[in-house]
Amino acid sequence: MRTIILSLTCALTATAAQANTLSFPGTKGKPGNGKHIVLIAGDDEYRSEESCPMLAKILSKHHGFKTTVLFSQNKEGGFIDANAQKNIPGTKAVNTADFLILGLRFRDLPDDQLKPLADYLNAGKPVFGFRTSTHGFRTKSKLGGINWGNLGPDVLGEGWAGHYGGHGSQGARGVINEPHAKHPILNGVSDVFAESDVYGVRRVTKDNATILVHGVVTEALVPESADVKGKQPQPAVWLKKYQTPEGKEGTALCTTMGSSCDLDNEGLRRIFINAAFHFTGLEVPSKVDVSFVDPFNPSRFSFLNRGDHFKKLNLKPADFGYGKSPQITEPASVFINKNAEKWKTSKSQ
Repeated sequence: MRTIILSLTCALTATAAQANTLSFPGTKGKPGNGKHIVLIAGDDEYRSEESCPMLAKILSKHHGFKTTVLFSQNKEGGFIDANAQKNIPGTKAVNTADFLILGLRFRDLPDDQLKPLADYLNAGKPVFGFRTSTHGFRTKSKLGGINWGNLGPDVLGEGWAGHYGGHGSQGARGVINEPHAKHPILNGVSDVFAESDVYGVRRVTKDNATILVHGVVTEALVPESADVKGKQPQPAVWLKKYQTPEGKEGTALCTTMGSSCDLDNEGLRRIFINAAFHFTGLEVPSKVDVSFVDPFNPSRFSFLNRGDHFKKLNLKPADFGYGKSPQITEPASVFINKNAEKWKTSKSQ
């Protein structure tokens, strides 16, 4: 009887753990088979809870990687809640990760959830942080000898340096840095454009990082808008070495682009998928398949920290599985089209 009870307890524990994460299996015969990529969605503005599952599906369905997506979740209700800064269950999945992709903003995780990330970074493994991951943690924790509140500058190369473009009104044109145009992460990459504006960058320079793409401020949230005069291009995608507390060396990739609506851009998606190939030791295709597995109509970037928005949505990780594409709030296309019309009207006057 005791054996039966123990088996049942283990089964229930495993089921609960699986319910807290979203996983897609690898596929035999495809290049990514045998490699595990973990994506962590934990920001409260740029809808990483939409973009990470979309990217995970591409990586698994098209390229064979095993992928696991982790989400910030309300501890009491068990639903996905981008405002839940202190709870990302399932981080043990990072223990078997070959590549880690972070979409974080001001998280303050308990030690048991932070430890797998500390072990991963202390092993010098590759990490990719996008958009607000430059300020992914707001905590005093020093677990694993890592100053988590300063992870952006220490590991990714930059912290929060402010909006350089007009937030919500000016876009970001990605311009490939010619000296590094043949880097495999840029294979097949062109016409990069992001609606979530250009971030300012102070710490990253050509002397301490490999800058792959610069961000140029545009007059509006559409690619056809002109570049803003007087604004200097800012590093927007770069590679940088980081040092572990034990003296090991790892490599970080960072982009200040990455709102879910930015990732409707094929060029930017290709950077993400190319990075997965590159950092797992695989040859990067000349033009990798980045087509959507399921329809993707991303939400507008915005804070949803009032009321019970996420509680009403009551989304669980499984709700982002194959055949599903939940939307968190107003479609970005509505907001972008309004902005574009306003810009066109101002130009015609």
